[in-house]
Amino acid sequence: MYLRLVHANFQQDALPKIRTVYDTKIIPRLQNTEGCLCVCAIISEKHSGEGISMTIWDTQTHAEAYEKSGTYEELLDEVRPYLSDASEWKMQLSESLELEYKPVTEDPVIKTYVAAAQTDERIPPHHQTDTLYLRIISLKTHPGMMEEFKLIYTNDIILEIRKQEGCRFAFLTENTKKEDEFLSITLWDSKADADAYEKNKLYRELTAKVRHTLSGWYQWKMALEKEYGGRVTTSEDVTVDTYKVITGKSFQ
Repeated sequence: MYLRLVHANFQQDALPKIRTVYDTKIIPRLQNTEGCLCVCAIISEKHSGEGISMTIWDTQTHAEAYEKSGTYEELLDEVRPYLSDASEWKMQLSESLELEYKPVTEDPVIKTYVAAAQTDERIPPHHQTDTLYLRIISLKTHPGMMEEFKLIYTNDIILEIRKQEGCRFAFLTENTKKEDEFLSITLWDSKADADAYEKNKLYRELTAKVRHTLSGWYQWKMALEKEYGGRVTTSEDVTVDTYKVITGKSFQ
């Protein structure tokens, strides 16, 4: 399985139009694209105006063929009118050699991951629901501990997560360009179900199982917090981001 995340900022009042574009153009097109298993449009709860287009593919080859075919650019053009204008400006010389300021156009950022562990069942079908909730945990492992981390996650963690009420699907993905970076992704029936799991002591117990495999910076941070109290923030923290699903569909 191969995961493709396209990060972009959108206009706040454009969500209904974006959903329509997905339902009438993007989803039908991807449904007929070989190797595409699922497409999902999600919006961040923590960062206003941040959205992600998530597609899941049978293989990396299928995803790369899709991008090379030009279909991705065609579908991106469908939503471009609803993306936010760039917040940065740059100074440049015009053709008449006069200084002028123009907004910097920032294309959506694409990140890709391969499956490192997943539950046996297929991705459940879903389409245009206002209750589905996606939870993404970002982790970095300590050098040399990557395989042990994946083994613990596969044998001890993923099945326990899947047993939790409201959890539809769970999988672990590995960044294709940074071998020590992982995403743990779970899909929930509702925000209430996801919150209940995070507040449950099981979540802390499962995190403790892999704590020794996480990055050295994270270990240092944990030691400081234990010794001095309070919270220390590092660039390699285990971070939890939550998203609301605005529309999507599984093709399996």
